[in-house]
Amino acid sequence: MTDAEFTEWLKYGGRAVTLVEVSTETPRYLSTVAYTTLPTDTPANLGYTPVVASGVSFSERLSLEGKASLSYGDIEIHNEDGSFDSWLEDVWVNRAITISVGDITWPRSQFVTLFSGVVASFESRSSGRLNIILRDKMERLNTPVSEAELGGTSENKDRLIPVTLGEVHNVSPLLVDAANHVYQVNNGQCEGIIEVRDNGVPVSTTSNLFAGTFTLLASPAGTITASVQGVTPYVNTVAGCVKILVKSYGTPTERFTDSDIDLTNFSNFDTANPQPVGVYLSDRSNVLAVVQELSESVGATLAMSREGKLRLIKFAFPVTSHSVEIEESDYEAGSFQLKSRPEVLAGVRLNFCKNWTVQTALDTGIPSEHKDLFAQEWLTTVVRDSATATAYRLYAEPEEVPTLLLRRSDAETEAQRRLDLWKTQRNVYAFRGFAHLLRLELGQKVLLKSKRFGLTEGKPGIVVGINSDWVSKRADIEVII
Repeated sequence: MTDAEFTEWLKYGGRAVTLVEVSTETPRYLSTVAYTTLPTDTPANLGYTPVVASGVSFSERLSLEGKASLSYGDIEIHNEDGSFDSWLEDVWVNRAITISVGDITWPRSQFVTLFSGVVASFESRSSGRLNIILRDKMERLNTPVSEAELGGTSENKDRLIPVTLGEVHNVSPLLVDAANHVYQVNNGQCEGIIEVRDNGVPVSTTSNLFAGTFTLLASPAGTITASVQGVTPYVNTVAGCVKILVKSYGTPTERFTDSDIDLTNFSNFDTANPQPVGVYLSDRSNVLAVVQELSESVGATLAMSREGKLRLIKFAFPVTSHSVEIEESDYEAGSFQLKSRPEVLAGVRLNFCKNWTVQTALDTGIPSEHKDLFAQEWLTTVVRDSATATAYRLYAEPEEVPTLLLRRSDAETEAQRRLDLWKTQRNVYAFRGFAHLLRLELGQKVLLKSKRFGLTEGKPGIVVGINSDWVSKRADIEVII
């Protein structure tokens, strides 16, 4: 079934049924009305228990600040007579759940996936209902990057072994063997040790890239730091580093595979955003927080598709094309409103090229300008728009925003892009769409029309919020223009 055919069915179709499949110890197959798979389906002749009440709803939102987008939802189950009280004794938390919709006459293979994620909790919010609380797959990334400790008998035995992604400058390596002056900069093979310094002075070392370590050729005089290229196969872009983190780090059972990633989206994003980045993780870190920090560095956000695939989404104005036209006939009369107006910016200040070990009292013979660099955590770039500052009377200094970008040219370009994006007053419009708009995705480009707010001829925008209810076949949509 094509997307066009499914959208046509949503608009004019017959009797819909929603299927809920949960991988509890005893798998649960639930539905809104009675449904049994055909003998030719896989699995064949499988009956779904018709206990799903109204309330198959999902909420998805793109943060305008670039935070990761976690969708959530709620499914209500009929339990008026307490027949399913025993289900509360089962383990539902963190079990995979898939929700699909189709016509009651269709074979199972023609149903369309609405949601693929995990169960956040299973509870009862009223005496006659049980509730499955949903979270998307990104919850699986809410785990420590690594819990690998050095071990042994040294004073650092309880320290985590560092993880290095991309290129990082002046990090504090982990002392592995004090007697032999061995230090570690990555848990496993790394691409290269660019240089090592002792109190800011370059020193000679031998490197064991396979182990992610180096050895000083003389006893250290002070603080040892290193500039490093991280894990192999070596990548230093946002998309590349995010993919490595979600596939190779975190709790092993929760790691993503290629089937959990929109590989086309990641490839296109990587081509459009080749800026080098780097991150050094020497203490306990969270996979979700780190991938968010990486994506924010280029003004992007992470979101899951309806099919449960990780995507990178980046706002870009002006919107030069669109895939859907939304007219007044596509949403309920009286539901259209101006929901919010994001803050206008007259300046952007970005930090870049992080100095991972700040050293303020280097009494060595290195040039004074080098001492100044080692004494500050970041390099900074600032862009301003005087016309916007005058018009909106915005004269305060822009707030510092940290990034993991390495090059000044990239930071300047990104700062200017953000200023161009937000120096214009943007508007977020909301409306209640009919069934065929349930197929909209976060980040999708649309042409929005209304008799209100100067939208008679339509203006292009980006979908930033979707609250969908697949039982009532309505969706509360938000579009930024």
